[in-house]
Amino acid sequence: MNVGDGSRVLLLVEDNPRDEELTLRALKKSKVLNPVVVARDGVEALDYLRGTGRYAGQKPPELPQLVLLDLKLPKIDGLEVLRTLRGEERTRLLPVVILTSSVEEQDVVQGYSLGANSYVRKPVDFVQFSEAVRQLGLYWLVLNEVAPPKELA
Repeated sequence: MNVGDGSRVLLLVEDNPRDEELTLRALKKSKVLNPVVVARDGVEALDYLRGTGRYAGQKPPELPQLVLLDLKLPKIDGLEVLRTLRGEERTRLLPVVILTSSVEEQDVVQGYSLGANSYVRKPVDFVQFSEAVRQLGLYWLVLNEVAPPKELA
């Protein structure tokens, strides 16, 4: 079964090349059709969503269908990215899943307090990791009803 409609981007915010590769492989194995944009730090993620920095001069992109957000990021950490997204009208309702290896209870509490839609710990084993990504894709790309763009609301 193919997952997602392939028309809206997924934004993967991940600085670890190994975890990026594993996530992309797991998405492909799960037959996720959506294109994936990778941001390797918090600044790049915000620049992509706002159409600033290296994305300046371009029309801000259509919002992704889903953001997969790591917490331990250079420049701006994942919790600050989430805080910023929830504080801006354009991205306030954007679905954000924290996908991290952090086992800190404080990160879970802060993530949900700042408005994360879900918090998933990355399993170490690739088979378990692939299954977690498959289930994320099934729920967030097929079953979940996303908020309409502001101009339609």
